Amino acid sequence: MVDIANPAVVRRASVNDAAATRPRAAATSPDGGMLAPLTAVAVSEWRALAERAMEPNGYYLPDWELAVNASARGLTGASALSASADASAHDGAARLIGLMPAISMWRAYRIPLPALVSAQPYGTLCTPLLDRDLADDAVAGLMQQARQAGAHALVLRDVSLDGAAIKIFNAALRQNGMQPRLLHSHDRAALDARRDAGELLREALGAKKLKELRRQRNRLAEHGAVRFEVSRTRDEVAAALEIFLTLEASGWKAARGTALKQDDGDASFIRRAAVALAETGQCEIATLHAGDTPVAAAIVLRHHDRAFYFKLGIDERFARLSPGVQLTLDLTRHLCADPAIALVDSTADADHPMINPIWRGRLAIGDVLIPLRQKDPVVSLIGATLTLRRLVRESVRRLVRLIHQRRHKSS
Repeated sequence: MVDIANPAVVRRASVNDAAATRPRAAATSPDGGMLAPLTAVAVSEWRALAERAMEPNGYYLPDWELAVNASARGLTGASALSASADASAHDGAARLIGLMPAISMWRAYRIPLPALVSAQPYGTLCTPLLDRDLADDAVAGLMQQARQAGAHALVLRDVSLDGAAIKIFNAALRQNGMQPRLLHSHDRAALDARRDAGELLREALGAKKLKELRRQRNRLAEHGAVRFEVSRTRDEVAAALEIFLTLEASGWKAARGTALKQDDGDASFIRRAAVALAETGQCEIATLHAGDTPVAAAIVLRHHDRAFYFKLGIDERFARLSPGVQLTLDLTRHLCADPAIALVDSTADADHPMINPIWRGRLAIGDVLIPLRQKDPVVSLIGATLTLRRLVRESVRRLVRLIHQRRHKSS
């Protein structure tokens, strides 16, 4: 795992120290200050970088992230933290070698401190794209551009702590006498798609649970033959997406107001992104039918040898027959049978009740603070502020849960 400083150790920065190193106003502006907008990045160069990326991230593919940036609720208007190779070193042609969509710390957390934060791409993975052949140069370039924009630190949200990208950042910091700081971490479910699906599911669920799931599948078949299908082409994905949106908006997500179809901007983003990525073979939609009735659907992204389980929608009328689990079992078999896929990231919350028992692999995911200057008291202030913010938010969540539990008992 990446060499991370103990998050409990926080250097105390005085008010005078912070004032002495206060950056230009541009670094704390909501739009990322001096950085170019994300839309200024040439799509052809971005696609080429994604092809050369040392660590896959389906959520930072240009067709996905530009669609998010254009219309997704609360996620538009990101800036581009980028690095390019020196033209003289590469046959006279400069090329994009590093990219991290970024926003200011003010916009990310409403904290007016000089840091740039990886932009959320409507998916819980923000690993920057680094050219596998020039990863060291890419990280150096990203950090230098951040300094020039007035930032004192980078906050890499939701990155793989054992991934290749964070190791390059760690090496760059070590060379300059610095170290990253782990702000938060958790494990989430992943699927080793190189394994035999049948063996994997037997180990994960056991004979008794699999028997119960077969019984539920037989009950589902009473409504019509159960059929699993995967849509891949542009037209197929466009049609399957509408089924997914309808299913997602029929359940608890709709009750909470988080279904994609409930917001015009979110609906526009996913329609644009899914169809565009289908054209390059990087998006597919799996659907489970009972007769003519779709009972579950899921969106899956692909980048290199990795797949990303984005979202699942189910028909709540069939909830007691576990349509989401049934689809996930079929999806497991489908992805394990695909030689192009080695790993599937669930991109789910920690301890997710549906996916964790099925996919027993784990990915360590975390938020990492990257200092940009040695012995910078502002970096300590940034880290301490983010730690305090998380502690306060977790305390509030626990209090809210306790209040709900007491109300439920008294009712």
